[in-house]
Amino acid sequence: MPTDEPTHGDRIDDLHQQYRQDRAAFEPPAEPPADEEAMDYLREGLGPTVMVYVDARTNHWVRFSEPEFEALHETLNGYLELYTECYGVEMDAEFTIRTAAELLVETHNIRDVAAMLTQVPARASPRR
Repeated sequence: MPTDEPTHGDRIDDLHQQYRQDRAAFEPPAEPPADEEAMDYLREGLGPTVMVYVDARTNHWVRFSEPEFEALHETLNGYLELYTECYGVEMDAEFTIRTAAELLVETHNIRDVAAMLTQVPARASPRR
């Protein structure tokens, strides 16, 4: 029975293409932080990217091809870099999709995932 739902591979391709467009159009904020822009990258890019992996691993076991994994990791790390650049922080992100997915399952909050992975924005030191 054919379905009109996109496959995991289709979703990965779409997210990867969107990331590349977002990267090409990105201009660092003149006066960071740009909280709204950062949240847009999380809601529209990072969150859906991580959810492709979560969905593939929780609803049914999907084996990703090497190119799909590479696209997932580029998209994941690229969106994390765009997120940090919205705060005036340049980063060469090298996180795994599995780590991000585990954090999302634990926290249920993509902003927390981004902050835990990147340490951006920096947490205030506790007062003594």
